[in-house]
Amino acid sequence: MDESGAKRKPFLFALDFEMEEALFLENPLQQQMVLFNVQGCSNTPLLKDVIPTYHFEAFPEDYETYRSRFNVVMNGLMRGYSYLTNLTIRTPISMSITLLDIFHSARTPYKLYIPEKFVCFSPECFVRMEDGKIRTFPMKGTIDALLPNAQNTILNDPKEQAEHNTIVDLLRNDLSSIASDVTVNRFRYIEKLQTHKGPILQVSSEIEGTLPSTYLSHLGSLFFKLLPAGSISGAPKAATLTLIREAEKEKRGYYTGIAGYFDGCKLDTFVLIRFIEKYNSRYYFRSGGGITAQSDCCKEYNEALKKIYLPL
Repeated sequence: MDESGAKRKPFLFALDFEMEEALFLENPLQQQMVLFNVQGCSNTPLLKDVIPTYHFEAFPEDYETYRSRFNVVMNGLMRGYSYLTNLTIRTPISMSITLLDIFHSARTPYKLYIPEKFVCFSPECFVRMEDGKIRTFPMKGTIDALLPNAQNTILNDPKEQAEHNTIVDLLRNDLSSIASDVTVNRFRYIEKLQTHKGPILQVSSEIEGTLPSTYLSHLGSLFFKLLPAGSISGAPKAATLTLIREAEKEKRGYYTGIAGYFDGCKLDTFVLIRFIEKYNSRYYFRSGGGITAQSDCCKEYNEALKKIYLPL
């Protein structure tokens, strides 16, 4: 990333959550194996807006299993090891369409497809580096848009406020490690997303900082100081990562990792959420949410299930 940035050479990359596996492709627009679409910049042709007829069914873990994971996290929170922990689950799914079908049909700002491995249709930018500035857009808080007074409900929920405040504070500190003049430009604004189950609302903020004048020659060195992403780990990071491993009992792999595209001038990266993986000929949907000391187990379980959707 440092070398390509210095040479202004385009690249595509992806990193797994544990930072044990990575993908790096120079001049990715010239290949058709790994497919991507980053805010409209893509190596695939624009297909007709046709959604195929499909079957999609999820088989989530039962509530008691989730509650046992939740209790591990809550014990850590009560002991002061963490004050925000992202807890995720792996849900078997049955579907009649392929990962490639989903890539082509999904309507979302960020998409990545690795054949026979996974498809990601992410709504969440991680950081964007452009014109000497770095911006991040933490997304915390989800609600069914069809519920009565949904926007006011999500904005005024004390647990959601605490979770969002924590992640904004964490990412302000993260950006301050590589940038100056870090400010919050927009705080807790609403975005509407369409899913195959209906619309949902999500709460985001925008944080900005000024990068060193030589940042393009140090893209990778600067970027790696921000990992793992705070919105899908928690705070403080080191202790929270230990708590995540204890509760989830398996590696996440590329799920909740980071991917991005550098076009020679701008680096646009995104969080690998809204994620379906293929493993031993079976499909799994990964989802989760942030847990704080104010969290209710039943609500968190239902939120994780609500995020099992296709943006079609």
